[in-house]
Amino acid sequence: SGVKPRPGRGVTWLSRRPEEPVLLAELKPGRPQRYDWKSSCETWSVAFSPDGAWFAWSQGHCVVKLIPWPLEEAELCKTSERKSRGSKAEARSRGVAKEKTLECGQIVWGLAFSAWPAAEAGETDPACAVGLPCLILATGLNDGQIKVWEVQTGHLLFSLLGHQDVVRDLSFAPNGSLILVSASRDKTLRVWDLSRDGRSMQGWRQVQVLSGHVQWVYCCSISPDCSMLCSAAGEKSALLWSMRSYTLIRRLEGHQSSVVSCDFSPDSALLVTASYDACVIMWDPYTGEQLRTLRHVPLHSAVDYSSEVHTSSLRSVCFSPEGLYLATVADDRLLRIWALELRSPVAFAPMTNGLCCMYFPHGGFIATGTRDGHVQFWTAPRVLSSLKHLCRKALRTFLTTYQVLALPIPRKLKEFLTYRTF
Repeated sequence: SGVKPRPGRGVTWLSRRPEEPVLLAELKPGRPQRYDWKSSCETWSVAFSPDGAWFAWSQGHCVVKLIPWPLEEAELCKTSERKSRGSKAEARSRGVAKEKTLECGQIVWGLAFSAWPAAEAGETDPACAVGLPCLILATGLNDGQIKVWEVQTGHLLFSLLGHQDVVRDLSFAPNGSLILVSASRDKTLRVWDLSRDGRSMQGWRQVQVLSGHVQWVYCCSISPDCSMLCSAAGEKSALLWSMRSYTLIRRLEGHQSSVVSCDFSPDSALLVTASYDACVIMWDPYTGEQLRTLRHVPLHSAVDYSSEVHTSSLRSVCFSPEGLYLATVADDRLLRIWALELRSPVAFAPMTNGLCCMYFPHGGFIATGTRDGHVQFWTAPRVLSSLKHLCRKALRTFLTTYQVLALPIPRKLKEFLTYRTF
């Protein structure tokens, strides 16, 4: 069955095929495409807030849509502001959540929500303590600015100045500290502390400039335990940094072409990097060891290739919230879902011109952005984690690989805890 798309935004509902993720919905930009460089219709980035109450969509044309979550079929067809179903997260957001349109004035490349601060009972959270709302969205722009917005109202709070070129990606520390890392085409990463005094728009909030890349920086990811930062640039190696000393820990070398995307597992024990060489490499970030390589083999039966150049070049990789699956988007017009234990995908879905992907923080589906400015929502495998995996995840959240290897336990158990028994 289908819902007829309306002008301004379309939504399509498809029938289910067991071997593929289901395309639940597709949203389209509400304004006609223009082909001058100032409008740029690509969806370079999508993001869910950590609590799952908001979705941010860089829909091209210098616009970001802030959409309350969850979506409903009837709501998807509307072009005006829409109420969302109530949730505890929205109650925390103080009031009825409504869709917002953020006019950024520049092409939007990167998006990142702040984390909900993990304040102890009786304490005020860091964001509110300095006059910031409890949930903010950072947008990385074409001119090197980072604009920071209040999610609940859609108001612009301030801009961060310092980068000399496109801000390609952004990552907030997951611990609610309001530390933000930005990755730019100026070949640097910058660390910002948004809890600092912002009377001066330049320098007050900037903590550190990280230099080490010789090409454009495409991606940055902070580990869930906030100890490490991975950055990927137009180089064959990814860089791993300490988030405590802001120094380079090591170079991760193994790809044959530019590394374009990276992500940590939920327990910080694994790191994945995706490259134009059509491979995802799974690393132990503590030792720098390559644990597995996932190769994107063309599916000639599923895709009609018109060119052999970069048909499988990867664009994005992300971990599922429980840490048992990966999703990848590649130029061969396929969304792939991989199980951690297997070397080949467990599911495919055909998609055109995919640029980015992100799991919903509570699992169950994936959002993808396309070069046409669309965003698509797909079902993803729901899994009940085994007790073994839950124990491993709990232990690895606070134990490094070296600490596990030092434990007086059997060798096979050490191999399992360090993800060496796939």
